[in-house]
Amino acid sequence: MTDAQETAADVSLRTTGGGPPDDGGSSGAEAPIPLLEPREGIPPVIADEAALAEVIAAFAAGTGPVAVDAERASGYRYGQRAYLVQLRRAGAGTALIDPVACPDLSGLGEALSGVEWVLHAATQDLPCLREIGMIPTRLFDTELAGRIAGFPRVGLGAMVEGVLGFVLEKGHSAVDWSTRPLPEPWLRYAALDVELLVDLRDALEKELDRQGKLEWALQEFDAIASAPPAEPRKDPWRRTSGMHKVRRRRQLAVVKELWEARDRIAQRRDVSPGKVLSDAAIVEAALALPVNVHALAALNGFGHRTGRRQLEQWQAAVDRARALAETQLPQPGQPVTGPPPPRAWADKDPAAAARLSAARAAVSALAESLNMPQENLISPDTVRRVCWEPPSVVSAESVGAALAGLGARAWQVEQVTPVLVAALSA
Repeated sequence: MTDAQETAADVSLRTTGGGPPDDGGSSGAEAPIPLLEPREGIPPVIADEAALAEVIAAFAAGTGPVAVDAERASGYRYGQRAYLVQLRRAGAGTALIDPVACPDLSGLGEALSGVEWVLHAATQDLPCLREIGMIPTRLFDTELAGRIAGFPRVGLGAMVEGVLGFVLEKGHSAVDWSTRPLPEPWLRYAALDVELLVDLRDALEKELDRQGKLEWALQEFDAIASAPPAEPRKDPWRRTSGMHKVRRRRQLAVVKELWEARDRIAQRRDVSPGKVLSDAAIVEAALALPVNVHALAALNGFGHRTGRRQLEQWQAAVDRARALAETQLPQPGQPVTGPPPPRAWADKDPAAAARLSAARAAVSALAESLNMPQENLISPDTVRRVCWEPPSVVSAESVGAALAGLGARAWQVEQVTPVLVAALSA
């Protein structure tokens, strides 16, 4: 029996308010059951090589899929590294691993090669898992499965409650996981996050199969598992919150200099950049272009709590931007690749704007009929690109080839091609 089956009667698809419409499951009248303790209790945190070797052996000998989760310290520390890794597998139980004490988990990753990894919102955790040597070859994403199946709420807590009928405590999701030692309540929360993940996977697989969408989901999971690491973002300073207020190139230069100075300090101190200097303060300084420390100190975000030395380092960044020649100033906006913003289509190419309007309406109607979000049916960017530069001869073959060339999976090509052909031909 699975963990959930041992805990309660069969609740493989109890949709207590969280299931897809007309799912054919139970009425969901049963009250959800609070899940308060991991089945085998809170396991000790693995923090040395000897204990890690035992875990690797146990999980290699386990059976079936392995539930995997990771906790980061977003908002507290620099970067997105993992500060706790949780796993659960039949025959091995639950393991909590400290990747600070054990930074190389490639041996564990190799032991689980070929095993299906079950994650919730996999793309959030895969980058930090990759950094410590854990790279799945097969995966099942329970959040994405919920989206494809048409669940209106796809957070882990909502899915476990809606599908399995259990309530997870979610009080520690935003704590500072770099804290050492980790408090027992946090460890309990972390262990419970993987307690029922495989059970959720099994129930969702049945539901996807019932809806005829299982093959679609498997193609999506394969695409995530085979995707290369994301390229570093170009000009990340341009994502500073409030940038829409900054219009002049000299002001853009101030944002860039302050952002880069803040990033160096945050990385050196291993703290979140927002704890060093807020985005709002960066934009305030860019708009004001202060000429000295006194003028800077008068701005919001640089008040009485900012020491003289800190003010001087921020003013030095502003001064560097003020000293740049006109030819050295950043350009407004990034080089645009692909179609222009849709709001400009009516002026630039009215025919393309009409194609896009028809395509959007058709894709929206199809997504509604399939009971899934539009963005999971097909990427909005893919639709825009095909509408902006459609094939010279519009046919099922040419449109399908265009979609595939833009990264659409086979199931997406099959579903979306007919409605796009109609929209492009209208």
